[in-house]
Amino acid sequence: MTERPRLRRGEPARSRPPSATRRAPVKPTPRRAAPASSNSLGLPMAQIKRAAKCAGYALAVAGPIALLFFLGLPQMAWTGSTRWLGQKIGDAGFEVTRVDVRGLAHMDKMPVYEVAFDQNSMAMPLVDLQEIRGKLLRYPWIEDARVSRRLPDTLVVDVVERRPVAVWQYRQQLRLIDRSGIVLGPVDLSNMPDLPLIIGPNANVQAASLSALTEAAPQLKAMLAGANWVGGRRWDLRFHSGETLALPEGDEEARAALVKFARMDANKRLLGQGFIRFDMRIPGRMVVRVSNEPGKQVGAPATAGPGTT
Repeated sequence: MTERPRLRRGEPARSRPPSATRRAPVKPTPRRAAPASSNSLGLPMAQIKRAAKCAGYALAVAGPIALLFFLGLPQMAWTGSTRWLGQKIGDAGFEVTRVDVRGLAHMDKMPVYEVAFDQNSMAMPLVDLQEIRGKLLRYPWIEDARVSRRLPDTLVVDVVERRPVAVWQYRQQLRLIDRSGIVLGPVDLSNMPDLPLIIGPNANVQAASLSALTEAAPQLKAMLAGANWVGGRRWDLRFHSGETLALPEGDEEARAALVKFARMDANKRLLGQGFIRFDMRIPGRMVVRVSNEPGKQVGAPATAGPGTT
């Protein structure tokens, strides 16, 4: 039996042969993943495919929804449920049975009642207030209207009525008009209103300008019987005392002439003195015509003031 060599104390250990030296294990270098294929935009194909798939899903869902809205099915369903609920509220006692009309002085109330009760359903929530207002505004007398609900069973209609300012005579017919010239209705000769009479084609649309003109001389308004719109250009004013005042063309020119005439009448009493016509169409002059009737007494022409002929 072979004896194993013994090491003596103090003797260094024998080195192992090179073949016996152990080597540390070498870790394998990880391989890099090959880059995914990309398009001309530089985006990975996988990302593009996912985006295309999401877009396809979105179109698949949005398309039918858009078609339903185009056909009006959701709106119909909502409208149907709303009408059902509104009708149930009406059946519970909230139903229109009264109409309170306010603000009418000239127009008959019956057309307002007819419009208010002309509804598909009288259930309070289903009454279309804007539709009622729109129908009321078609009547010439009604300038504005406000419709509101007063629970449990009343509609309140507040009306702003137009105010008549003159009677328009045209083609042998008399019509009542407001300040803006809107025709309110025919005039009965047996019940003639105490309003100025304006005569002539399109004289009604000049009612606002006539009102502004007479405001410049308020002391003459009570004496004014009517006015003629002559040739679509100017006014001839007629007074209760029988005289006619011919005014020039143009708003400013006519206003200045009327103010001057009012001042002369206050100083010299031109109206009611037997004159027939005052013509102020020529700037700086007033032409006066007197009656040719025998025995007709008139004031002296000088009473008309300077520049009188």
